Amino acid sequence: MRHVIDQAAAWQGSGTRCVMATVARTWGSAPHGPGTSMLVAQDGRIVGSVSGGCVEAAVVTAAEEVFAGGPPVVERWGVGDEDAFAIGLTCGGTIEVLIREVHSEMPLDRVSADLAAGVPVALVTPVDGVGALAVGGGTVSGSLGNPAVDRAGALAAEGMLGRGESGLVTVGEGRADGAGGAAPECVPERLLLVQSFAVRPRLMIFGAAEFARPLAEFGASLGYRVTVCDARPSFADARRFPGADEVVRDRPDRWFRAHGHLVDTSTAVCVLTHDHRYDVPVLALALRSDAGYVGAMGSRRTHEDRTARLVAAGLSEAELGRLRSPIGLDLGGRGAEETALSVLAEIVAVRRGGSGLPLTISTGPVHRM
Repeated sequence: MRHVIDQAAAWQGSGTRCVMATVARTWGSAPHGPGTSMLVAQDGRIVGSVSGGCVEAAVVTAAEEVFAGGPPVVERWGVGDEDAFAIGLTCGGTIEVLIREVHSEMPLDRVSADLAAGVPVALVTPVDGVGALAVGGGTVSGSLGNPAVDRAGALAAEGMLGRGESGLVTVGEGRADGAGGAAPECVPERLLLVQSFAVRPRLMIFGAAEFARPLAEFGASLGYRVTVCDARPSFADARRFPGADEVVRDRPDRWFRAHGHLVDTSTAVCVLTHDHRYDVPVLALALRSDAGYVGAMGSRRTHEDRTARLVAAGLSEAELGRLRSPIGLDLGGRGAEETALSVLAEIVAVRRGGSGLPLTISTGPVHRM
């Protein structure tokens, strides 16, 4: 979603009228989750998607009505609706989409700047279209038109941001405590849409071999913050990795040890060095870290040798059980690009809890909630 917010901020800054459509709620096998957005500019340009192609044409039609002076609107499309089949929403799910114009009071520049700085941030917009908030890092920008609603909306957004959730929330039910021990105050009821933007997950690639080039590029396209690290000067050349956020010339284990505080359960570590002098030390650190995925490239024979060296280094059976080696899913591919695709497919499967099996042999919803 970062590219959608960045584009919305750019169009807002240049005075280009645009409408933002955001998935507010979903039921069943919906294509995308709450918070997913698309933009429609008045000149016809489109950025992003709310359904992967199913209802985008209908969203454009609704946006034209907003441009013509219509109010914000919540549209619902589901497989049970005749119109849903007409526009292609046949996945079995139902989506509810808030469609509203991007106004000058929406603090999109703040949201875009926080995302660029790696700060988690939430964008809060009321369904009735009045005002907006940016919440994150302990600060709040913008307003919903009422100080009490602002406080209630910020508290709700902080909770959802902490859980990485997006969706609708109602504030103002009952009474809220007054600030500084003052008498309780009535908070007008408002239905708010909260879009949470967490820090980008990290993809750490150790070993700047040819396989690392498409892996960095594909990882960046999936929203990862990509680091490529190699101790060899001729390999650690930023010009070879235009998709990476940073290319580091250092020993993998030394860099990892200095940056271990950045590793969390969303981090993917890929070791591609093929040299036990480099890969064993960094794998030992990665397997003992919070990284959600740790994979190493090499043949089965290399894997056996590497495992023996890791055992000698003192790793436990449980720690070794976290290692994905040989790295990637069996796609039968060849070459750097297809190998990188198999690695990213495994990373996504591990992160999302997928089986990695063909959908033709599975049952249940295609899009799991």
